[in-house]
Amino acid sequence: MRQRAKPVVAIDGPAGSGKSTVARRVAEELGFTLVDTGAIYRCVALAASQRGIDWDDGPGLGKLAADLRIRFERAGLGGRIWLDDQEVTSAIRTPEVSQGASQVSAHPQVRQALLDTQRALGRDGGVVLEGRDIGTVVFADAEIKVFLDAPVAERARRRHAELEARGTPEPFEQTLQALTERDERDRGRQVAPLRAADDAHVLDTGPLSIDQVVEHIVAIAQERAAAGS
Repeated sequence: MRQRAKPVVAIDGPAGSGKSTVARRVAEELGFTLVDTGAIYRCVALAASQRGIDWDDGPGLGKLAADLRIRFERAGLGGRIWLDDQEVTSAIRTPEVSQGASQVSAHPQVRQALLDTQRALGRDGGVVLEGRDIGTVVFADAEIKVFLDAPVAERARRRHAELEARGTPEPFEQTLQALTERDERDRGRQVAPLRAADDAHVLDTGPLSIDQVVEHIVAIAQERAAAGS
């Protein structure tokens, strides 16, 4: 493992487990950079849709992913996301693009094309990355690994409330079905399936508030810093 001045914090987990909100808050608390890897895959799905590339076309998606320019403003901390010259912060958060991101991320050509991009963003440490294979593949040498989970019904409830707050509501049953199907794809794919790393801290976020989850992860980071000082 290479020695970094500051650690890489890898936060993985299924859709609706609170990864995005938690990762943003942890990055703010620690003064680290946030890298939203899920947004990168969402950008690929959106670009494919705009350019007429089928989400099942692995080779075509891989070539597309390798050519895209994705940029986070303000290091992703509540800032905007740019796809080439297009600002896509809201466009990549629709239910349709969420499903597309799950589909395109299953293709090994896409994952390989984006692997170097993700590693380059976090290479020097002092970053929080969230996704589904950060602690198992992208940064298997991350100093701090956390896996967030919760029952699918609870995750669907959260996602349903989130969509309502954004003004894009959908029936709860539809949200639950979409999350269940996404879990099956993410956990069952042949390349980098969703799972907790052997050395990850596994947290059931069901009974916990966002504040409690953030406090727990920050405490892990602080304990590590104290042990290494």
